[in-house]
Amino acid sequence: MPENENRSRTLLWVVIGGGAFFLFVMAVFTVVYFAVKADHKTEFASGFGDKIAVVDVEGVLIDSKQFIKDLKRYDDDDSVKAIIVRINSPGGGVAASQEMYQAVRRIRDRKKKPIVSSISTVGASGAYYVAVGTNKIFADTGSIVGSIGVIAQWYNYGDLLRWAKLKDITLKAGELKDTGNPARDMTPAERAYMQGIIDDMHGQFIHDVAEGRKMKDDDLKPLASGRVWTGQQALPLKLIDQLGDFQATVDDTAKSVGIKGEPTLVRPEKDKRTLADILFGDISDLIPDRTRMMQSNIGFYYLWR
Repeated sequence: MPENENRSRTLLWVVIGGGAFFLFVMAVFTVVYFAVKADHKTEFASGFGDKIAVVDVEGVLIDSKQFIKDLKRYDDDDSVKAIIVRINSPGGGVAASQEMYQAVRRIRDRKKKPIVSSISTVGASGAYYVAVGTNKIFADTGSIVGSIGVIAQWYNYGDLLRWAKLKDITLKAGELKDTGNPARDMTPAERAYMQGIIDDMHGQFIHDVAEGRKMKDDDLKPLASGRVWTGQQALPLKLIDQLGDFQATVDDTAKSVGIKGEPTLVRPEKDKRTLADILFGDISDLIPDRTRMMQSNIGFYYLWR
């Protein structure tokens, strides 16, 4: 009997201890959660008075949906007097880059509020495409700017298949339907077909950049070789408007819309999807996504590699 009683007491203490530990963990989680929420409210709250919105363009550009949504939100907000597009990207998909450019350009053409871009480490290819849609482009002296070109790359593993004594079997209707098949070499007709698509996309890029920078297409073509420049080199080429870091961009933009003193900056709030995100911050960089797997896809890109 005493032995059973001791077991019952032990079990009771285990239950009590486990429950206390669970409550402690929940309490820590709650404190951290509301601390993070409070921090986000401080950083992203609407606040009072005139504001400047900051929308980031980061990483490889694949999906334009959220960027366009954020721009529209701030364009419709009368308390937001200007928008800064903060760029740190080597570019990305052709269509995504063009959609983002068009969204920026719509705000610029409405002339309701200024939209400017600030290039930090890199604003190249498709990301530079986005920048030229704004009213004004700032860049640091050492920023990487330019790369006006188009690229399409994939691997050809035909030799590997032959070495392994494997055969690729493709059925098609249409001579050019399997153009880019990685199991074989391209025919001259296929190469000419692909080059024609790339040249057309390049021409669209050149035209939009020339229009955004108030240049003629023919004057821009010598600069559209896919080459990049530093911000200091890009200024005399008229690829940017002014040298300056993000703070200089903020100060100049605030002055242009009549905001005195330090302006209130607002940013889109990033979604927190996991407990690990809440406890330890954003871990999205550790998770594979479409942008990291892009090189396995055959496509056309305004991308600096």
